[in-house]
Amino acid sequence: MSKSPGGIMAVFEHVDVAADSIRALKEMGHKDMTVYTPAPLHEIEEAIGHTSSPVRRWTLAGGLTGLASGFAMTMWMSYDYPVVVGGKPLGSIPPYIVIMFELTILLGALSTVAGLVFHAIRNYRAAGYDPRCSDDLIGIFVPCPVERRSAVEDMLKDKGATEVKVEV
Repeated sequence: MSKSPGGIMAVFEHVDVAADSIRALKEMGHKDMTVYTPAPLHEIEEAIGHTSSPVRRWTLAGGLTGLASGFAMTMWMSYDYPVVVGGKPLGSIPPYIVIMFELTILLGALSTVAGLVFHAIRNYRAAGYDPRCSDDLIGIFVPCPVERRSAVEDMLKDKGATEVKVEV
């Protein structure tokens, strides 16, 4: 993976100040930023404009595929090797619900992992990180070219960042 082109790393103590800074950065045209928080913060998510995760679509597709494949497999086997027991029809669904359920869970879980790996690789960025953001601070890394760094640095300081440093 290639390293990020560099940018500005700002550290904030308060959620409101960080959310205001994110909104100001978006107004300046910086949409591609990385935010580090110690816990999920709804104000930050709202400021960034995150939607729901696309991984849930992978789970739905895998679950429906598992359900359909479980149904198809059991019906195919029951008609390919017909064994009439107690006068039941060959394509009786209730005995096969367990297989359909198990394949739904199995393929749903496997596709969730595949979707998570796919989106993690696709969205990977070697961005600046401050270990204090895992404890109690909020960090914002803004990738930007060298000529725009001073404007971004001044704006972040004006908004109330406790520390702003240039990452190369």
